[in-house]
Amino acid sequence: MIKFGIVGTNWISGDFVDAIKKDAGCKIVAVCSRKKETGLDFCDKYELDIEVFTDLNEMTKSDRIDAVYIGSPNSLHGEQAFICLNNKKHVICEKPITTDLEIFDKNVKVAKKNNVVYMEAMKTTFLPNMKVLKENLSRIGTVRNVIFNHSQYSSRYDKLLEGEITNVFNPKFHGGSSFDLGVYPVYVALYLFGEPLSYTARNYMLPSGVDGAGTIILTYEDKIVTLMHSKISQSYTRSEILGEKGSIIIEDISKLKSLKLVLRDGTMEYLTLPQTPNQMVYELKEFLELIKNGEVESSINSFKNSRSSVEILSRVRNKI
Repeated sequence: MIKFGIVGTNWISGDFVDAIKKDAGCKIVAVCSRKKETGLDFCDKYELDIEVFTDLNEMTKSDRIDAVYIGSPNSLHGEQAFICLNNKKHVICEKPITTDLEIFDKNVKVAKKNNVVYMEAMKTTFLPNMKVLKENLSRIGTVRNVIFNHSQYSSRYDKLLEGEITNVFNPKFHGGSSFDLGVYPVYVALYLFGEPLSYTARNYMLPSGVDGAGTIILTYEDKIVTLMHSKISQSYTRSEILGEKGSIIIEDISKLKSLKLVLRDGTMEYLTLPQTPNQMVYELKEFLELIKNGEVESSINSFKNSRSSVEILSRVRNKI
């Protein structure tokens, strides 16, 4: 039985709590929040009879805790993960795993030293439909162009327009579209096609000092991958992988809601598999399996993929 501590009390942490409750191989024993009251409210909301901490170092020194899920604001991910790893706790950290390459490398080093798992909670790569997508790529021939679009209007943008800066649009917490939404198309591209030869980007910067929307272009030897993201507009266009023999059309690059293969001769085939509503169960399953097998790194959400994602996003998010 793997005993979890939870860091952060927002909705994403709540979804992970729900995923843990669905798995008999683990349970939640603690939560860490900046304020005791916030932690207690979180416990009430998700019906948790657990200990509430306000000091992460204190929580992760507890022998009662085996692993930690980090769902705090982006800027805190790296240093919070280091505290957990340094105290020999397995860590599954919400995307982005960190916003700083130096911190990422430091965390990988301590994870290996202490023989604990360090994994980015990028759910998309573990979905059943991702496996189907990867298995069918060869059917569309050599891939030449890719367009991944993850543009989702944020209700918190309305608050920004009214003068209120929430965490997702606050440079202090490394908010903005790149790290919040752009991370999905970037990570999927890295998982499917590997590291690009080069990359460039342009963003629309908001008055708060973060990017509200942007486009990243990854250049490979044989293909061009265009990644669009936005928190200030809503897209209704599907993503698409275009090969010489056909294409695969994707609804929602973050959730892979549906996949349609279309060949050049007009043949169409739906590849979509059923997926559980709470998609965090798939990443949790991988994380628990790694702990069980005594491994420190996922072969899917690998250190290489996460590092490349951090590098690209950290270097392009202020490009205008």
